[in-house]
Amino acid sequence: MTTPVAPVERRGIWLEISLAEQTMTLKDGEAALARYEISSGAAGAGERNGSGQTPRGWHQVRAKIGADVAPGTVFRGRRPTGEIYAPALRQAQPERDWILTRILWLSGLEPGVNRLGKVDTMRRYIYIHGGPDEVEYGRPGSKGCIRMRNADLIQLFERVPAHTPVLIHE
Repeated sequence: MTTPVAPVERRGIWLEISLAEQTMTLKDGEAALARYEISSGAAGAGERNGSGQTPRGWHQVRAKIGADVAPGTVFRGRRPTGEIYAPALRQAQPERDWILTRILWLSGLEPGVNRLGKVDTMRRYIYIHGGPDEVEYGRPGSKGCIRMRNADLIQLFERVPAHTPVLIHE
């Protein structure tokens, strides 16, 4: 899939996520303010519901969740579970999909590409979220979301408002 024609002007604060490079760049217009290593979907890029793939195209940060929770807070269903992540917790539950620290919930902006029907990013619960620090970043490994180191996510969370545009491309 090629990068679609931008429905969003690239001015002000926005995020560019490169699946090929496994990086996220915080931008102000075309100026890069910060760059982070990420981990996208282990199943590759794709928009279909249930695919486990990371959706491409233009999105926005629809909701910011977890502003006041401690680093390492575990989320399930976008709510804190009361747990704080530790490697021992991961060993006890190795199959668990760890969503930690903060959540930036994404919503697609392109009907038929990543919004509505069987390709709806928000209904797929695609987030930018924290993950275990011992996970390898810089390569695909998530279940479709964009996973980041917790310290990086805390920094990013403070810098991006709701409705920040997000471009995800290969």
